[in-house]
Amino acid sequence: MFGLNQHNTEALLSQMPEEMPVLPLRNVVAFPFSVLPIAVGTPRSLRLVREAIHGNHLVVLVAAKDPDLEEPTPDDLYEVGVVATIQRTAPGEGDSVQLMVQTLERVKISRWTSHDPYLKAQVYLAPDHEENDKEAEALNRGLVSLSREIVALMPGVPDEVAAFIERINSNRILSYVIAANARMEQDQRAAILALDSVNAKMRMLLGILSQEKEVLEIGQRIREETQEKVSQEQREFFLRRQMDSIRKELGETQDEAAEVADYRRKIEEANMPTEAQEQAIREVKRMERLSSQSAEYGVIRTYLDWLVELPWNTMTDDNLDIAHARQVLNEDHYDLKDIKTRILEFLAIRKLAHERQSENTIAADGAAVILLFVGPPGVGKTSLGKSIARALGREFTRMSLGGMRDESEIRGHRRTYIGAMPGRIIQALKRAKTRNPVFMLDEVDKIGNDWRGDPASALLEVLDPQQNNAFRDHYLDVDFDLSDIIFIATANQLDTIPRPLLDRMEIIQLDGYTEYEKIRIAQEHLVKRQLQVNSLNAEEIILTEDALRAIVRDYTREAGVRNLEREIGAVMRKVAIQIAAGDTQQVEVTAQHVREFLGKPRFRFEAANRVEIPGVATGMAWTPVGGDILFIEATRSKGHGQMTITGQLGKVMEESVRIAYSYLRSHAQELGINEDLFENSDFHIHVPEGAVPKDGPSAGITMTTALYSLLIGQPVRADVAMTGETTLRGQVLPIGGVKMKVLAAHRAGLRTIILPEINMEDLDDLPDSVREELTFVPVARIDEVLANAIRPVSFQHEPVPVENETVLA
Repeated sequence: MFGLNQHNTEALLSQMPEEMPVLPLRNVVAFPFSVLPIAVGTPRSLRLVREAIHGNHLVVLVAAKDPDLEEPTPDDLYEVGVVATIQRTAPGEGDSVQLMVQTLERVKISRWTSHDPYLKAQVYLAPDHEENDKEAEALNRGLVSLSREIVALMPGVPDEVAAFIERINSNRILSYVIAANARMEQDQRAAILALDSVNAKMRMLLGILSQEKEVLEIGQRIREETQEKVSQEQREFFLRRQMDSIRKELGETQDEAAEVADYRRKIEEANMPTEAQEQAIREVKRMERLSSQSAEYGVIRTYLDWLVELPWNTMTDDNLDIAHARQVLNEDHYDLKDIKTRILEFLAIRKLAHERQSENTIAADGAAVILLFVGPPGVGKTSLGKSIARALGREFTRMSLGGMRDESEIRGHRRTYIGAMPGRIIQALKRAKTRNPVFMLDEVDKIGNDWRGDPASALLEVLDPQQNNAFRDHYLDVDFDLSDIIFIATANQLDTIPRPLLDRMEIIQLDGYTEYEKIRIAQEHLVKRQLQVNSLNAEEIILTEDALRAIVRDYTREAGVRNLEREIGAVMRKVAIQIAAGDTQQVEVTAQHVREFLGKPRFRFEAANRVEIPGVATGMAWTPVGGDILFIEATRSKGHGQMTITGQLGKVMEESVRIAYSYLRSHAQELGINEDLFENSDFHIHVPEGAVPKDGPSAGITMTTALYSLLIGQPVRADVAMTGETTLRGQVLPIGGVKMKVLAAHRAGLRTIILPEINMEDLDDLPDSVREELTFVPVARIDEVLANAIRPVSFQHEPVPVENETVLA
């Protein structure tokens, strides 16, 4: 279904006279927006065509009710037709002429004006009424779905037909496309053309197509039952004789026989399990009965290539030397003591189990362990997996799961689909050429799902030690043993990982690095790597510790070291220019050089400057990319006690604001707050960086402190950061992510941390260098928070209310 563009169509229709020649059609109903051939043989029709060609090329096409009539009269024609333009003509058999016409628009006949020399009538344009409502949408979906099912039931119709129908975005065009191509009687087609409503056309088509689908399904069942009645021996004998004859004619007997023999040899050498070997032999037998020119032959050959090239029993021996593993881990990564200890425990158990021949121990504590490294970007999660593989002497392979939405990416596609292939698990094992690599599943927290399935659910089988010894890929359709693989997953956060999947993994938390740790990592790893990347020698550039500290403080603000390495690379490129130009042979980069190379600092310690006015308090937050600090700002103006909350806060955070307001109002007298302020003022709470969504209860005490500071007119201490959930009774409840929050406050230059008393145990995870520089204030109630956060103030004199101005500019 195609045609002229809109502009040309409108131009042609504007030339249409009131009286038009009418060309009767036999055995066909013409619909708008199509190109169709027409054979013209009667004298009056030939004359009509000649005069139309010498005129404006426009004719009206109307179907005849009785296709056997040579020259139908007006009573023998339907009342609705289409106006069309004659595109070209060609001589036909005898005196006939072949026309190619482009139909433009639906018309109705108002009055017949002439019968001789050919039919003429007064017509008017009658475009269909195309509705745009929910019924239209439902009818559209039903038609598209039914058309797709009918195409699937018709072997001779390509799948592209269904795809074309799905791309049609007009219900009117969709109706005519289906009506023109569906199997139906002529009077049904004419009835569809005569309907003015597009919805009515689609309803009628749904009924016709439903009947056609039932007929096709019955026919398919009959064919299948008939084929089953033919004995397998007769079919094989017949096909073999045919294939022998075809191969002899094509001269392919020797080549194909050699290829089949080669696959038989590869199957024997592949050392497959029994099930896989039997499946491969069955496919080779099928291959023998096919011509190499058939499509199925290529499908079988691809399938056999996968089977024989997979490492069914190829394994690498583990290096279980604990001292060697410790050396490798220390060479590749700085610190990370807990993770290194857990890896060494894993190796130690495998070594003892191997030495004492305890298979049960291996199954329980060795291969069954699936580690999940969780932490912000750039802390070394992926590189840890490579180090484990190097320490064990195993191959390393990685699969990124970020953005994956198709279950077939894990389990593969069934071979019934064109271009089917195994899932990425099997593909990775083929690349690794071993059955027991270290397999890293990167970004497991970023898996999606849609109508194609849920990849996270497919991973449940892969990561379950009780099931993955018989993993069945949809493409291979035979069991493959994944139990000897060491699976390691990485994630930035746990919230988005489905609970059943999380239950199968042992979580190891990687938190952000301190300034000291970043400098040590840069000196021991990043600088060496960037020297190689930028083709510099170690003696040509000396990065002082002050220079590295300046990069960490002024140009990066992250939990990991990825941006730090980029900035080090940027400095080295500046030095490389000087050395390549011959200006110098060695450069010692100091903090001053860093500012010259990298420009003005990107980050500054702003905390002390931003909280020197009443109504501003500094809180601590956890994000998927590490800890951060946030500022809670409160302001008031004359009003009637209304509360405004901005900054893209979630429901939980908005509730924290209301809890803080209710607590302060109910305890105003004992806290020294002028109670009239609640009646005569409007309050506004804002959390900067308004484009970033924020939520969670841990800002509760910060909200309370900011409001309290505003109400009494006293600023919050400049060096204080705080975190904790509060209740209406004034209790301070524990929160999570303490280590990353404290590290963020330390990076921001804050030195006093107020946090819930119960969370004091979490400080054991902090590096000693950080704990020595910070003062921690444990609190159990909100009045303790206020006493330690607000500058000392006497409650004997209440603050004077602010009239017609806000506390914050």
